[in-house]
Amino acid sequence: MAKCYSDWPPLPPLHPSRRTPSQTSLWTIRRQLASFVLHCSRSCASPLLEPKNLPDEFHAVSASTPAPVPVSPLPDAPKLGISNKFIRGLCSDRQTEQLAFECYRRALHQPEFRPDKKTMNALTVQLLRAKQWSSLELLVEDFRAYGVLPERRTCARLVASCIKARKLGLADVVLGVLEGKKGAPAAVAFSSAMQAYNKLHMYRSTLLVYERMRAARLSRDADAYRAVMAACGALGKPDMVSSLFKQYRSQKWYPSESCVETYAIVCDALGRAGRASDALKCLREMGADGVIPTATIYSSIIRSLANAHETSATEDLYNEAWKKGLLGDPDMFMKVIVMHVEAGRVEKTMGVAKDMRECGLRVTDCILSTIVNGFVKRRGLKPAIRAYDKLIALGCEPGQVTYASVINVYCQLGRSDRAESIFSEMTNRGFDKCVVAYGNMISMYGKIRRASDAMRLLAVMKKKGCEPNVWVYNSLLDMHGRLGNSRQAEKIWKDMMRRKVQPDCVSYTAIINAFNRSGELDRCMDLYQQFRETGGKVDKALAGLMVGVFSKCSRFNELIELLKDMQGTRLDRRLYMTVLRSLRDAGLEVHVKWLQTNFSFVEEKT
Repeated sequence: MAKCYSDWPPLPPLHPSRRTPSQTSLWTIRRQLASFVLHCSRSCASPLLEPKNLPDEFHAVSASTPAPVPVSPLPDAPKLGISNKFIRGLCSDRQTEQLAFECYRRALHQPEFRPDKKTMNALTVQLLRAKQWSSLELLVEDFRAYGVLPERRTCARLVASCIKARKLGLADVVLGVLEGKKGAPAAVAFSSAMQAYNKLHMYRSTLLVYERMRAARLSRDADAYRAVMAACGALGKPDMVSSLFKQYRSQKWYPSESCVETYAIVCDALGRAGRASDALKCLREMGADGVIPTATIYSSIIRSLANAHETSATEDLYNEAWKKGLLGDPDMFMKVIVMHVEAGRVEKTMGVAKDMRECGLRVTDCILSTIVNGFVKRRGLKPAIRAYDKLIALGCEPGQVTYASVINVYCQLGRSDRAESIFSEMTNRGFDKCVVAYGNMISMYGKIRRASDAMRLLAVMKKKGCEPNVWVYNSLLDMHGRLGNSRQAEKIWKDMMRRKVQPDCVSYTAIINAFNRSGELDRCMDLYQQFRETGGKVDKALAGLMVGVFSKCSRFNELIELLKDMQGTRLDRRLYMTVLRSLRDAGLEVHVKWLQTNFSFVEEKT
């Protein structure tokens, strides 16, 4: 037989000394509400709350409850069933919130029970906090069945949380339920969905949600327009961005803080699409609308103008932003420097670097190397060194790429002392694994016949864990080839093969030249045959070398085959005359006439 509710025991309060009397009373009522649900499941004859359907938390609470003691009846306790107020009371306490949805599901069996807006809101918030997605699916179906929705802020949070957790099907169902209501919760939820999809870079899904929103004739707020314009910009649809922006401006939402973000999205989208002039026009419209441009907007438009090589417009906008103190984007400075270098106005790059230092920005290694290499290309080697010295005087710190570029300049100038000094400074700062710098130094040592220093640097390079590439090996082979040291060249070649560095045409030319100088013609023939078997294409340098080898060996058939492979190529005068003399000395007049008919030579420049 079911007991009267006056016999139901409450759960004892935890740490009552830490609560005020009013807090203790409220806490005790909530615990007794939970005790009511537990007791109904155990003692009532009605199957409304069967224990087997209750979550494990009920049994855990029951196991830890002490022996019941008689208490006075609880006036607020429900006598006939579960109410909306009762469910909200469970949701409001962290000790009982996990029981709320189970009680709600059982309350649905009561003929007189109908969930209200506050109950739906409380249950949605609680289930989102607990990430109980299966329970949320059931609750969303009840949104449709009973025509009751949570608050609009909760609807937006529900959709965004589903998309963030990749519960895209559930998010679509929620939007479907809200779509039929056509109220403020629907508009806010659709806007929240588009923003959530943008955060996941699912821009096509954002467009689908927008089209769905427009088909349902839902009102679109500023957040919705910003979300869909950002998606169109990311997908490279500037025409659609412009169209949406016109609709946005017609709403007269400006001036406001959100308008600045909208203009930034539009300017960036137009700039990335190569429509720099339209982006600049958009910037001028901001002033007419009473919106003040930010540093982000200026940087975006300056980048787009620089990419379009609009030097005059770029400089004007750059100076305008500089006067307003709105320059601070390193990427924008880089774009401006590249524009000046490509336009041949490398002196302007020094002013940009100075502006960066005045802004408190670090002139990066990429920017420094771009300036130095720009001077090398446009003004020559010595002006590049002077520009580098000025940059160092400004307080710029070079990195690995800049050091390698400066070392290369000094090597080309023949200033081995300065190259060694910069290389030493570079390694002392920790940049000791730059293959390009090692290659430049080894190449320089080879050209000035300092073979011992080149081999020492190769050993240091390997010790540092920096693997030599084919360019380094080619420099060493060429050096030993020029010195006629075929034995050392062969050691380098074997080391190259052991490290599985694939030789190129320059490698074969250098090693063949080494053996040719030492008179080992058979070895030259073997290496040439190996090169041809690997599919190598003979260039003029290798051809000129092999012409001499074939002539010395009197192997004119191979010489003719080599010339046939080069048919259509204009030979330099030295190579042409060498072949001509070899054929005449051999008495091959027919081949001499064939050579004169099919080949011409280019006069060497003095």
